[in-house]
Formats: sequence, structure tokens, C-alpha cells
Amino acid sequence: MRASSSRRLAPLMTGLSLALLAGCGNSSASGSDTGASQSPASSATIPVVASTNVYGDVVEQIGGGRVKVTSIISDPDQDPHSYEADTQNQLALSKAKVVIENGGGYDDFIDRMLKSSDNSSTEVINAVEVSGKTAPAGGELNEHVWYDFPTVGKLADSIATALGKADPDDAATFTRNAEDFKARLKPLQEKEAQIKSDHGGEEVAVTEPVPLYMIEAAGLRDATPEAFSEAIEEGDDVSPRDLQDTLALFTDKKVRALVYNEQTSGPQTEKVEEAARTAGIPVVPVTETLPEGKDGKDYVGWMTANVDALASALGK
Repeated sequence: MRASSSRRLAPLMTGLSLALLAGCGNSSASGSDTGASQSPASSATIPVVASTNVYGDVVEQIGGGRVKVTSIISDPDQDPHSYEADTQNQLALSKAKVVIENGGGYDDFIDRMLKSSDNSSTEVINAVEVSGKTAPAGGELNEHVWYDFPTVGKLADSIATALGKADPDDAATFTRNAEDFKARLKPLQEKEAQIKSDHGGEEVAVTEPVPLYMIEAAGLRDATPEAFSEAIEEGDDVSPRDLQDTLALFTDKKVRALVYNEQTSGPQTEKVEEAARTAGIPVVPVTETLPEGKDGKDYVGWMTANVDALASALGK
């Protein structure tokens, strides 16, 4: 766990560190560790830009050896909300045949780069638009749609279609790989359904809305004061009253678990985590990007660990 808020308290990265980040985010998919089917290698690969390594990983699984993916953000210490792209990112985007962004205000730097790019042939996939999700009446959209497995399944189809347009000869391969990927998502949805069967209606707390789609699919209720989670997400100070109301969830043992975003740790969220642990309430850490080095996991492996951790925290 990080001692300070990587999202809100760290200054924007310098041009040099941004360049290094962009270099680390470049990866050429081999398909060897994803199970993606491949056709014989051709002389050129499809250049793809993804806003984060979450979407970059999904593209690699569907494109196999036929894609060269640049994931602009692959460092968990960098926040997409405040990211400032550099010239290397812009160059990659200018050459991309396919671009995958989250949308919903999460990674606006992609839209800013697209506006200044002269690449009119780019196929842009917006995950929030693919999801079909909209803001609830009187509320705000939860843009963290990669925690919603039906959305990721739809996204896989959109990626396969876009890659097929860029490389018609391999379109059938991309479609087949997308079907294989969606089949790997089904056990995740089954795990969520099992949690719902065992614990539906039980309450949990979160530090911010990142994992809410997973929590809702598991039939759990978010008991966190809305003002607390919104303040943490926006990088604002939490009022003393809202902090006390949140801490009371643990001291009074009103929730079964705390789902904690490790990438935005700060003094107030650390107090919440400490209160949960002191009360003997399990803490389930989650992140917004794939762990550094992927920790040996692709998207499905990463999400499997998240769902399994939630189930284990709730117990039988």
C-alpha cells in the first residue's frame, strides 16, 4: 500500500518521466501467454493505442501476434484523470489504426490528443459508449466500466470488429479470439452470482466507486456515505462529519468488508482502513490498472483474484 495518494498528492510527471512511462507502456503482443489464436505472421502488425494497460491487455488477447499495442498508462502511480500526454504518446496515436479509451471523463487526454491528430483513419472505441451505461437520475455516471464483465464482453466484440476492418484477412481470427475471451469471462460472472446467492443484500464499504459494478453484480449494497467516496474520488478533503460517519461503519460493525482502492491511499482512507482492521473487518484491496508487471496475470486473472478476494472476505 502506498503511503500517500498517488492520484491527488503527487505532482504531474515531468516530460522525461512521461517519456519513460510511454516507453514502458509499449508492448508487442505475442499471444503466447493469453491463448489467443494466431494466423501466420505477416510483415506488418496493426498499431493500437490504449489509454491504460487494462484495455491494452484485452486488445492483445484478441489481436494476438497481429497487433502492436501502446498502453499509455501502465504505471499504477499515475492517475488517468490528471494525466498529461507527451509527444511520444501523440506520435503513437498518429500512427494508430485502432484507439481504445475508457470515456466518461476518465481519460480525457485521449480526446485531447485525437483533436490535435491528423490521423483521420483511426477507429476509436469508447468503452463507456459500448457499455450503454448512463448517469442515474440526479446522480453521476460510474465510469469504471472495466469492473463490469458484460461491458468487457461487448468491448471484446467491438475490438474484434475494429481489428477486422484494419486487417480483413485476419477478421475471422479476431472474432474467434474474442469468443474465447468472452468464454473466460463467464466463470467470473458465475462467481459473482454465487456471492449474490450466499450474501445478497449484505453491506460493504468502499473508499471510492472503482469496484462498484463488481459489488452490485455480487448482490451487495454499498453502505459508504456518498459524500465520503465522492470526495476521495475527486481528491477533495472529507468533512469531519462524513469521515466520522464512515468510520462508524466499522466501529459499529455495520459492514462485512471494506473494498479499498490501493492506488489512492491517503491519510483519510488510511484511517478508514485502520478502523476496518481494528474492528476485525476484512479489507479487499483493488486497483484501477493491472498490477506492475501484471504480477503474472492478464485481465481475467487479475479480475478472478479480485472476485475471489471479495468472496473470501465475506466467508460462508
